[in-house]
Amino acid sequence: MIYIVRHGQTDWNLEGRLQGRGGLPLNDTGRNQAEQLRESLKNVKFDYVFSSPQERAVQTAEIASGMQANVDQRLDVFDLGEADGLTRAEVKLAGMVPDSNIYSGVEDIRAFIGRVFSFMKELETKFIGEEVNIMISGHRCTTGCMGAYFEGIPEDGNLLRFSSDNGSFKSYSFKNYNQVSQV
Repeated sequence: MIYIVRHGQTDWNLEGRLQGRGGLPLNDTGRNQAEQLRESLKNVKFDYVFSSPQERAVQTAEIASGMQANVDQRLDVFDLGEADGLTRAEVKLAGMVPDSNIYSGVEDIRAFIGRVFSFMKELETKFIGEEVNIMISGHRCTTGCMGAYFEGIPEDGNLLRFSSDNGSFKSYSFKNYNQVSQV
């Protein structure tokens, strides 16, 4: 089973700020969410734990699983460029992402989907048909993208609909889905 975990709360989550690669570590609420997640998953023995390189995701994975997380760069948060840290009210969007004509350094959404799907395809190739429990800790964008790997990319392109709340998870199985998404 694949357990896709969204990191616990940070102060920027609380303030409604876009949180990319300049984000913060977990706050007290976020650490409590990770501990509650550990309690929710106490009957699951994880064989593998993977995480985004961002501290908040690593902290969540390690608190929730009790294991050291294997960091993979492909799970890194969507690069918001100069929009990182702005409030939702301040940022100008182009669709679902900050407008790259206004903010430099904004990652291309197709490249983002490609790197996350590459990680998921590698896991699927390696573990399909095996009875393993894998935790993957990430961000609203990456957990949403992983959900889209299983559910398909929505027509409106809103990957975030597949994400969960801070400190929560969704579970999937490689053998119980019909992938319809293509990058």
